[in-house]
Amino acid sequence: MRHDGAVTSATPLADLSADDLAARLTAVRADYDALKERGLKLDLTRGKPGADQLDLSNGLLTLPSSYKDRSGTDVRNYGGLEGLAELREIFADLLGVDTADVVCGGNSSLTMMHQVITWMLLKGGPDSPRPWSQEPVVKFICPVPGYDRHFTMLAELGIEMVTVPMTPDGPDPVAVRALVADDPAIKGMWIVPTYANPTGAVCSAEVAAELMAMPTAAPDFRIFWDNAYAVHHLTEVETKSADALGLAAASGHPNRPVMFASTSKITFAGAGVAALAASAENKAWYLERLGFAAIGPDKVNHLRHVEFFGDADGVRAHMRKHRDLIAPKFAAVEEALTSRLAGLGIAEWTVPTGGYFVNLDVLDGTASRVVALAREAGIALTPAGSAFPHGDDPNDRNIRLAPTFPVLEEVQAAMAGVAVCVELAALESLTQG
Repeated sequence: MRHDGAVTSATPLADLSADDLAARLTAVRADYDALKERGLKLDLTRGKPGADQLDLSNGLLTLPSSYKDRSGTDVRNYGGLEGLAELREIFADLLGVDTADVVCGGNSSLTMMHQVITWMLLKGGPDSPRPWSQEPVVKFICPVPGYDRHFTMLAELGIEMVTVPMTPDGPDPVAVRALVADDPAIKGMWIVPTYANPTGAVCSAEVAAELMAMPTAAPDFRIFWDNAYAVHHLTEVETKSADALGLAAASGHPNRPVMFASTSKITFAGAGVAALAASAENKAWYLERLGFAAIGPDKVNHLRHVEFFGDADGVRAHMRKHRDLIAPKFAAVEEALTSRLAGLGIAEWTVPTGGYFVNLDVLDGTASRVVALAREAGIALTPAGSAFPHGDDPNDRNIRLAPTFPVLEEVQAAMAGVAVCVELAALESLTQG
């Protein structure tokens, strides 16, 4: 859902006379000066869980109560490359896949993504004509705005990025289909299918089906299905992700998607568990590569999480506690932006039903100025353009807001300040010449 404050009595700034714009600029500059005098030190840069969210999982610190899984295997020892069966069952339920499709690993799904891409570069996949590194060029499709860590990973590995628009229903399938049909250098694409970072968009079953079925020039084309926010609901409506593996198998491309998830924003961000789900062939390929780098994951931590949750419904109940803590912070973002900016024609923002971010689009050419003004006032924001490859937003209009980490009162103060900065930057732009 996107909000632009259309239903309001406010006059769009672009419709004001030059004299009225100048008067308003003077008034807003005074508001900004008052903001700076408050000496704020607030941070909305990263989508981290707040301390109260981490406290929800403190029961993990006294677990596991045993050192054997249900089969009697001693989890303290080597082995079990796939991960604990009980934990794989929980992830399978949450992701809507078969337990046989799942591998559970360490704390970071980002690490698993990096492994898959790196091994595709070094070795190629089960359906690759040759390792990706032997291709003249390797490209990935990147929906924008999107997740900055996806983009920096590709940049570090020397993979070119081609952008497509992110719509409310997922990546623009027409744009994606046109790109992959004729260019064998396009080997993959990213998607955060449920509550996308940063827009909160949910990939519809129809778009997912198109992505899984479309012809691709590369026989080993991969969709990196990063389901980071599959259970991170902000309302009582708990949206389910599209069945990526099932749709791909039905369309004759079972190896196309590789799914990732973790408990990084469910339990302890630095001490959770991550999972990969894929076709039988992809899974066997992954485990073979992994076997040269590891003898087994931290099964003690796997058992700890199994005891803590019990089953997938335990995870869902736990996430409702998270929702109760962070939903008011997202409401505070909406309230601050609406109260100051609605109807002015200088900003649009999302009202997500899940995930960790609010996507803010300001007047073209002013996002960098908004971030700089906020910084001068003691409010740290993610750099403008960070949701685009190489940090390059061609319109300089996109800002990602991350309200989860600060306490509610800090979110309210920070967002009131951000709204002032958005209006000031817009007025400066509109009064230049």
